[in-house]
Amino acid sequence: SLRNAKLSRLEQLKQIKLIDPEQHSQRIMAQMQKDLRLTRQPRHIECFDNSNLQGTNAVSSCVVFKKGVPSKNDYRHFNVKTVVGPDDFSTMKEVVFRRYRRLLDEGVALPQLIIIDGGKGQLSAAMESIEELGITDQVSVFGLAKRMEELFRPNHSKSIVLDRRSKGLKLVQHMRDEAHRFGITHHRNKRSKNSFQTELSAIKGIGEKTWTLLLQEYKSVGKIKACSQEELAKKIGQAKALVLLNYFQAK
Repeated sequence: SLRNAKLSRLEQLKQIKLIDPEQHSQRIMAQMQKDLRLTRQPRHIECFDNSNLQGTNAVSSCVVFKKGVPSKNDYRHFNVKTVVGPDDFSTMKEVVFRRYRRLLDEGVALPQLIIIDGGKGQLSAAMESIEELGITDQVSVFGLAKRMEELFRPNHSKSIVLDRRSKGLKLVQHMRDEAHRFGITHHRNKRSKNSFQTELSAIKGIGEKTWTLLLQEYKSVGKIKACSQEELAKKIGQAKALVLLNYFQAK
């Protein structure tokens, strides 16, 4: 009987999700408010993640969820400007400051909840910017530690561990994974463009517009080398195609 009751309840929840997504979202928001001990429902949540490869091409991503679903038009990438080397804490401090300084300047509403992908160190770095901007009482900020999926609050030694079956935890994990995916994609594109630019920008007669066009079309130098002169000429003209082929043959 207990098993049948549980299955029946699960089926009811599935139907609610399909028929009334607003009610489904409302239930998740209410549960998150209770679990995280928030003063209001987190209907607008933002999550930050850093990406770098051995300290190169450092970038950070911010994904935005509204009413529990991704708002992809609001996603943002940040190319790190002030940090040299692999410094996650300083990177997080910079991008959080830039993100909310801009929202404040533009008069855009702040999120109710901010998730920082990382433990206490990243959370503390983010809070430095939140405090500097004077919005500590306007947003709730949590750090999500990967190992145990713990949520840390500023100035609290004990973490919050959500039930593994919790819809709220699944939402937080979804945001974390989405921020990681979004950041890694941008990081790979940036790294590819930089390595591509390093080789092709040195070729006399091949300008930035040309190698950008080639990057968008072929993705790698190896694929360009495999092209015939006729194929390249269709993309960038006969003269530049000849310059490229002479360069590759001379290497």
